[in-house]
Amino acid sequence: MKRSGSADLPLHYGYVPVWLAERMARLGLAVVENIVLDYGRDEVLRRLSDPFWFQSLGAVMGMDWHSSGITTSVMGALKRSVNPHSKELGIYICGGKGSHSRRTPDELIKVGDLTGLDGNYLVKCSKLSAKVDNTAIQDGFQLYTHNFILGTSGQWAVVQQGMSPQSKTARRYHWHSEQLSSFVNDPHTFIYGQNTGNILNMVDKEAESSQTGIMQITAEHPEHMLKEISKLTMPSHHDVRAKDVDLKRLGAVLWLAHEKQPKDFEGLLQLQGLGPRTLQSLALVSEVIHGTPSRFKDPARFSFAHGGKDGHPFPVPAKVYDETIGVLQTAIHKSKLGNNEKNDAIKRLTEVAQRAEKDFTPNANFDKVIEQERKNSWRYGGRTVFGRAKPPVHQQLKLF
Repeated sequence: MKRSGSADLPLHYGYVPVWLAERMARLGLAVVENIVLDYGRDEVLRRLSDPFWFQSLGAVMGMDWHSSGITTSVMGALKRSVNPHSKELGIYICGGKGSHSRRTPDELIKVGDLTGLDGNYLVKCSKLSAKVDNTAIQDGFQLYTHNFILGTSGQWAVVQQGMSPQSKTARRYHWHSEQLSSFVNDPHTFIYGQNTGNILNMVDKEAESSQTGIMQITAEHPEHMLKEISKLTMPSHHDVRAKDVDLKRLGAVLWLAHEKQPKDFEGLLQLQGLGPRTLQSLALVSEVIHGTPSRFKDPARFSFAHGGKDGHPFPVPAKVYDETIGVLQTAIHKSKLGNNEKNDAIKRLTEVAQRAEKDFTPNANFDKVIEQERKNSWRYGGRTVFGRAKPPVHQQLKLF
C-alpha cells in the first residue's frame, strides 16, 4: 500500500446544517455513481486517495473550501449515501469520526462476510495505516477520524485525519492499496499538512539505526523511507481570493455559462432548459467527475459551483444545487436503461470548457464576480449557516 498524499487544513469548528448535509449526500452519491459507470469502482478509490481531488469534491459540495471540516463532512455524506447502494456499486465505506472509527474492525468483518474478502486482513490493513500515521510518524497530529473505503475487487483506500491543537491545524492522510508492498516500506501516497517543525518518522530510511534497535525488541524492521508523493497545504484565510484560483480555468467556465447563451449548448449537450447559473455549477461538477488529476491543483475554484456554508465565496444556491443533482440523477437513470445521451452531454461539458481555456484570456474582476454572486444569491435560494440570503434593499422595496 502507498500513502498517496496528505493535506494540512486550518482547524475549523462549526456544524453542517441539515439542509446542506442532505444535498451533500445526494450529490456525493451522484458523483460516485457517475465515476463507477464511466471508469469503474476502483477509480473511486483512486480518486479518494488523491488529496487535491478530495478537496475539490468537498468544495463542489458546498463545504468551506479549505477547512478541516471537509474531511468528516464529505466522508460522512458518502457513507450515508453510498452504503445503501453498496451491493450495486461494489463499494463499502467503513469507520468515521471518534467512536465511529473504533467500529471499523467490526464493519470490515461484516463486509468480508458479505463479499468473501478476507475481513481479518482488511482489519489488519486498517489498524496498520492508523498506527503508522499516529505512532510511527510523530508529527504532532493525533488521529480522530478514520475511514476505510473498500471495493469488492479487494482494493481499498484510507482517508484519516489528525488534529494539532498547538498549531490549530488538522492533517489529512490518504492511502491507496493499489501498489501494496509494506506498511513500513514507502507506504504513503500523500500527506497533506503544514510544516510544524521536526517530527519523528520511524518509517524514514534515516531512522534505520533506530529501526534496527526496535527490530531487536519487536522483530519489526522498517526498511525504506516514507515518500510524500502529493502534499497540499491550505491557507488560513477563510475567504476565497484570486490567488487561490486558476483564473483562466474559472474564467472559461463563467464565460461559457453566462456570456454564451444557454441555447448555444442545447444541441451539443442535450441539456435543454438549464439556465446559465446551473450550467456553471454543472460544468464544475462535470470536471470533478471527468477531469484529470492535474485539474485539481486549485480546489478553491470548485467552490464557485455551490458556494460555501459560511458564505465564502458566496451563500450556497440551494435551488441551483437541487437542479444540478436532478440533472445528474436523470443522466444516471437513463444510462442504466441504455440511453447515454444526457450522461455523454455532461461529460462533454467539461471538454467544451477545457477547449475554451486554450485561447481564453481572463479579464473579469474577480471580486466583482463574487459580488455579483452574492447580490443574486437570494434568487437561487442562497443559504448559509447564518440563514437565508436576502435581496438587496432596493429589491426588498419592490417586493412590497
